[in-house]
Amino acid sequence: MLSDKMENALNGQLNAEIYSGYLYLSMNAYFKSINLDGFANWMYYQAQEELAHAMKFYDFIISRGGHVKLARVDAPPNIWDSPLAVFEATLEHEQKVTGLINDLVELALEEHDHASNIFLQWFVSEQVEEEENVGGVLEQLKLMGEAKGGLFMMDRELAKRSSGGGAQEAD
Repeated sequence: MLSDKMENALNGQLNAEIYSGYLYLSMNAYFKSINLDGFANWMYYQAQEELAHAMKFYDFIISRGGHVKLARVDAPPNIWDSPLAVFEATLEHEQKVTGLINDLVELALEEHDHASNIFLQWFVSEQVEEEENVGGVLEQLKLMGEAKGGLFMMDRELAKRSSGGGAQEAD
């Protein structure tokens, strides 16, 4: 059974994951609006992944006898200056989520909630992967600078992402 403190914190993370999905859908729409369909594809699958993470929290809260408490989701930004700015914002967001997950692990340890700690370890590893994938795209964008040809090559590469894969996965 979850303590009230742990239940509230897990619900907070569930809602943060929903916001992440919402943010990445907004980024998808931005990329669609500037005709970078490969970048849009990458963000589409990123949004799906974040919503799947939210469902993991949803299911876990229920399985532990807790109550799911959905909260209002704030509107994410919808315009960025460039693809580089989008991926800078994405990395910053993923680093924030990593901090939230780490805080949950600390709380689980304080509460002696071993089941929640074990559940959260998957997310600790997942955040390493998230930051690595986003960081890889960001570094490539920085390396190409203003080279439009590079941007379109990268767009084709990001179009290859499918569910369950990282930035460089081929079909």
